[in-house]
Amino acid sequence: MWVFYLISLPLTTGMVLMTLRYFAGPHVPRYVLFTVGYTWFCSLSIIILVPADIWDTMSSHHTNRGISFFWSWSYWSTFLLTWAVVPLIQGFEDAGDFTVSERLKTSVHVNLLFYLIVGSIGLFGLILLIMMHKTWKGGLLGFAMACSNTFGLVTGAFLLGFGLSEIPKTIWINADWTTRQKVLSHKIAKMAVKLDDAHQELSNAIVVAQATSKQMSKRDPLWLYMNVIDEMIAQMFREDPSFKPQGGQLGENDMDYDTDQKSMAALRRHLRSASEEYQRYKSEYVTYVLEALELEDTIQNYERRNSTGWEYNSSIRPARTGKLGSLLDTLEFFWRCILRKQVAKCLAVILGTMSVAILFAEATLLPSVDLSLFSILIKSVGGQEVFVQPSDVRGIFRPTDADSSISYIPFVSTLMQPLPMCILLKLL
Repeated sequence: MWVFYLISLPLTTGMVLMTLRYFAGPHVPRYVLFTVGYTWFCSLSIIILVPADIWDTMSSHHTNRGISFFWSWSYWSTFLLTWAVVPLIQGFEDAGDFTVSERLKTSVHVNLLFYLIVGSIGLFGLILLIMMHKTWKGGLLGFAMACSNTFGLVTGAFLLGFGLSEIPKTIWINADWTTRQKVLSHKIAKMAVKLDDAHQELSNAIVVAQATSKQMSKRDPLWLYMNVIDEMIAQMFREDPSFKPQGGQLGENDMDYDTDQKSMAALRRHLRSASEEYQRYKSEYVTYVLEALELEDTIQNYERRNSTGWEYNSSIRPARTGKLGSLLDTLEFFWRCILRKQVAKCLAVILGTMSVAILFAEATLLPSVDLSLFSILIKSVGGQEVFVQPSDVRGIFRPTDADSSISYIPFVSTLMQPLPMCILLKLL
């Protein structure tokens, strides 16, 4: 069991860290990074807990208290993070107020309003259920658990289905250079329009903030807040000197900011939101453009392979020098121009085969005959721990022991398919 933990724990932690590094913005606070990382780790802990739980069920035929504790830790941590901690932090970071207490107050107010609406809908549904079933005697806690499980299963069915179809199909399509060029051309054109709109929105926000600053007297009690906004704009220009505001397209409500604390908070929030949106679209646009240039280099290197001596020449980075430069160029040529496409197609076929096997296993739950390929593989290895746990990481297992802390996991394999692929997709 310890061997599996030594493999699964670093793998799960590495997946979380790689995802954080890929998606995190440049100025995200550390407590936000820690909260998001911990949330993702709790969600991905199923990779560790499911095989351990099933192995415990198969070997000892009784529920291990340690496994039960970790299941409870994962569930309640995810529950609290989903419904309390993460929304509170999200509202706190989204607020434009100038003090911690005011930002926290705004976050609590927004979340309470949301939960009031959701709670009213739930209460209406509960009243309707009682009216339709006058003899209903079910407990409120049981009803809440049933609603929670139903929501989780339905949401999982829609979201995790992405791993069954889109990932194999996307990998297969992207393996073809011509098709990928067309897709990138479409994405670049689409992203260019979004980037232009985001640039205009940020320009308008900056013009409005500068106009408001000019109209405000330095003796104004709110000048301290306006000074924070001015420093925020100056920081934007220092980080991106190439950005040039383009005003002149302001709407009727763009200058509708009064000189009070609430309006200053709204202005700061609008400015920060526009800046983040612009930076996000700019990053995506640059990524697509660099990928398109790299793909064009790959096609040209393949077509001119005889004249270049089967060495990869890039137009977007300096040429390699030194004793190993020629060798590295040759290895890069074989990877980018020959092996990469074949590896992608093989990976797409493997994932597609797994998707078909998963769908077939879930579609044949009712028959008494076990037709699940993954269940057959797990049972065929018998009591060999080394083979049971890796087989179950992607599998569907139907434990027969009533003492197992899990009864059936219909979406485990659907979840497991895309997660380990993040490392491979990063390489491809």
